[in-house]
Amino acid sequence: MKTLQHPWHSRSKEEVVQDLATSLNGLSEEEAKKRLSQYGYNELLERKRRTALQMFMEEFKDVFILLLLVATIFSVIIGYYDLLRGEARGFLDAYTDAITIGIIVLLVAVAGFIQEYRAEKALEALKKLTAPKARLMRNGKEVIVPAREIVPGDLLMLESGDTVPADARIVESVELKADEAVLTGESTPVGKGVEPLKPETAVADRMNMLFMATHTIYGRGKAVVTSTGMSTEFGRIAELVQVAEEEETPLQKRLDRFAKKIAKVVLVLSLIIFVLEVFAEEALIKGIASLISATIDAFMTSIALAISVVPEGLPAIVTISLALGAREFAKRNAIIRRLSSAESLGATTVICSDKTGTLTKGEMTVRRIYNSGKIIEVAGVGYEPTGEFRGSSNSLNPRDDKDLSFLLTIGALCNNASLQNDNGTWRIMGDPTEGALIVAAAKAGLERAELEQQYPRVGEVPFTSERKRMTTVHGTPEGKQRAFMKGAPEIVLERCTHVLENGREKKLTGVKRREILETNERLAGEALRLLGIAYKELPRTSKEFDEETVENDLVFVGLEGMIDPPRQEAVEANKKCLDAGIEAVMITGDHKLTAIAVAKEIGMMKEDSLVLTGAELDKTSDEEFEKIVENVAVYARVSPEHKLRIVKALKKRGHIVAMTGDGVNDAPAIKSADVGVSMGISGTDVTREASDMILTDDNFATIVKAVEEGRVIYDNVRKYARFLISCNFDEVLVIGTFAILAGLGGINGEVLFPLPLLPAMLLWINLVTDGAPAVSLATDLPDEDVMKRPPRKPGEGILHGMGAFIITSFILQSTGTILLFVLNYYVFPTHPWGWPNGPIIEANRLLTLDEARTTAFVQATFFELFVVWNCRSEKRSAWRMGRSAFKNKFFIIAETSSIVLTLAIPYIPITQAMFHLVPLTLLDLVQVIGVASWGLFFVLPEFLMGRKIWRWQ
Repeated sequence: MKTLQHPWHSRSKEEVVQDLATSLNGLSEEEAKKRLSQYGYNELLERKRRTALQMFMEEFKDVFILLLLVATIFSVIIGYYDLLRGEARGFLDAYTDAITIGIIVLLVAVAGFIQEYRAEKALEALKKLTAPKARLMRNGKEVIVPAREIVPGDLLMLESGDTVPADARIVESVELKADEAVLTGESTPVGKGVEPLKPETAVADRMNMLFMATHTIYGRGKAVVTSTGMSTEFGRIAELVQVAEEEETPLQKRLDRFAKKIAKVVLVLSLIIFVLEVFAEEALIKGIASLISATIDAFMTSIALAISVVPEGLPAIVTISLALGAREFAKRNAIIRRLSSAESLGATTVICSDKTGTLTKGEMTVRRIYNSGKIIEVAGVGYEPTGEFRGSSNSLNPRDDKDLSFLLTIGALCNNASLQNDNGTWRIMGDPTEGALIVAAAKAGLERAELEQQYPRVGEVPFTSERKRMTTVHGTPEGKQRAFMKGAPEIVLERCTHVLENGREKKLTGVKRREILETNERLAGEALRLLGIAYKELPRTSKEFDEETVENDLVFVGLEGMIDPPRQEAVEANKKCLDAGIEAVMITGDHKLTAIAVAKEIGMMKEDSLVLTGAELDKTSDEEFEKIVENVAVYARVSPEHKLRIVKALKKRGHIVAMTGDGVNDAPAIKSADVGVSMGISGTDVTREASDMILTDDNFATIVKAVEEGRVIYDNVRKYARFLISCNFDEVLVIGTFAILAGLGGINGEVLFPLPLLPAMLLWINLVTDGAPAVSLATDLPDEDVMKRPPRKPGEGILHGMGAFIITSFILQSTGTILLFVLNYYVFPTHPWGWPNGPIIEANRLLTLDEARTTAFVQATFFELFVVWNCRSEKRSAWRMGRSAFKNKFFIIAETSSIVLTLAIPYIPITQAMFHLVPLTLLDLVQVIGVASWGLFFVLPEFLMGRKIWRWQ
């Protein structure tokens, strides 16, 4: 086999096929596998991804973690000197604080790493889902394979709108044009042919080659793959087009800014607390060593407080929520290409959807034929080529009716689709409308493969959405040439001067023209999609085929009316839209009456709904259109260019718009929409690349499911934010209160007003808050009313309506922590010491302080683990959720393990020493659970959510 650097453009197509040891039927699957192992995958080398170790080490770049590590190191040094001087009673006594802080910092880093790693893996899975595919020939059949599995020698089948997956030599071109701006900088489309060129021809002038990452924008063709991966022209400049870093979503950016604002406030508070604590320490009068030790303690407390308060996990949890949501989208046949679109989906107010294949089944079936002045019924369902033809009174054989056979022949030949049988299942490769014409002909015994042998195609004027017609030129068995046209009936009729009736060509009179148009209107009113069929005899010597030479003075043959019944799931999805305050709008190129009939059946038409055609839209000014755009339910006979205008008008009215599309010309509207939706089955690569979401089943109901999932994702992010903000600020009030009192108490302040919570305790609470229970909220089940409430306002803050809930939780938790500490340290000490009564006995004082701190610490942790149950819904507390509160298994496991671990710490000797805790008595446990349960009994969303305290942004 020739080297892949061979100048393929200078070889004839026959030589290319021979040199690459392939054929125009493509490679066999076995040969393709061999070549895949020989040449490798067809993909560009990306920059190296972060390793797991790198991701873990990056967790230690956080400024607060670094400060805490520095403080820990100094604490180790002080512990070492205490051992040397005999002030420490042993190794554990000297290094307890340093070891404890070090372990918890490590746990915090591990928790952050796990979150980051899961998000990274989810994003990698998302990229695999959005990987492009290609249509090619294998074993003589058209197949669709992942683009990365293409090998040299594969035969590509290309149509308008496809992305070229590898460098390839063209072997067949029908008006094929490509956009090569990404490679050559040439802004105008490049016409493509098959003739060999000179070896020295520059890349930009190689008209018989297609290059990786470029797009075909017109016509169709076949090409043999010559180079893949890094051997392609694009691969040579791969370093210049490396994949950009993943950009943060708008929600992540907002939350990141929010976290930084809080961080600034907390840093100031931490600094004040640090100064007060140092000033209050009795170490001020005990010498420099004690002062350094006290300073380290105060520093650790301040930094631990900052870590516990700053919601640094908030932006990270958004990534996890969106990435996990993307996985759920994929399960629902919607592939999210950009995570930011998941946010927009939750706020969508209007869904603009194509009709054919999206609102309908996409299995077009010819039901009525108008030919020689009569209506013929066609039986059968879907793509199976079985069904009889019936006239006005009885069945008929199409082969006995020359006009009918001729009409069916034209429909099958003026066509780029194909009918295939895969293990008894009939399916269409290509456009469903074209497929319906092939199936109708097959029902009459007219097989397309046999027809193509009799009438070989020699030219084509491709279909475009602007032209609304397609023409092919064929040789005939008699040695003549004939043009066959199909398209919108009124467009085809405009090009006709004669009509075929009973085997004779007759002048197309005004009366006959009106009769045909009235028949078209009547059949369209039955929800049928109509195509006009016509032909024209051409001179044998004609070689140039364009609109001017072949698309005028035609003979009208008849109409083929097909139906694409609405999907039942589309009817149900539309009801969901109405309940959710979302308007569903139909946009179609079909006839107005057909569109109205389908829209009514689905339920999209209301009493005051308007219907606009493309022609009417063209006559309407932008100002007038903006006034009525919200009342239009159906757009019929429109071109893709109209979609962009519809999107702009809706967005000006303040709507969040989701727009579907499949053709090349749909790309601008899809890109302009808030959520661009492309078709995974019928869509072009250009449209997919412009879109935010791909429907793998081309189903309208999938869009609605995606909107629902978008709302669920946003709700779960709000749950996490509510929990985090509700529970992160109580420590500031608790520590701040006692730091101020200690500062006011002078050198005895530390004795009179010790801190209720130590640095290790603060970090443990933070670990629990930002740990498993909080992350499990990202997987929580949706509220029952998620699709029964209006869309959220786009400018609404993430904490909108949470003010009363957050403040109530903050006050109750702070009050509970201070209350238990005061009761156990000042009022009812376990040991015979109370302030201000009696002499202070050092051992008893320390033991009593440890018990007071233990109750305060366990209560503060439990309060958060209890209040999180009421963060799972905005309208229902845990009590009103009933059994549904236990359906999230991850949440239940996370809650149970966190409670058990927190409860175990005071009873395990080594953790007792590390956290300065004592075992809780039964009375202590009653106090702790009684106060912590305030989070379950009093912080109730049904009474607190939506109360306006101030505007949270």
